[in-house]
Amino acid sequence: MALIRTSEIRQMSADERAAKLKELQDELMHERGAAAMGGAPNNPGKIRALRSNIARILTVQKEEEQ
Repeated sequence: MALIRTSEIRQMSADERAAKLKELQDELMHERGAAAMGGAPNNPGKIRALRSNIARILTVQKEEEQ
């Protein structure tokens, strides 16, 4: 899971950002569910990367609302 650059997020349309946000939130929910079940994570940093990407998208969305 690579971090999404802020410049890439700013180039997306509002609809693309919303779709990407939904996709990342679903993936995060899946990863958290797997961790809760006691499964060994295949990539321990993936949850942190997902949370960072979600925060970046939300930040850009808030900036554009102003």
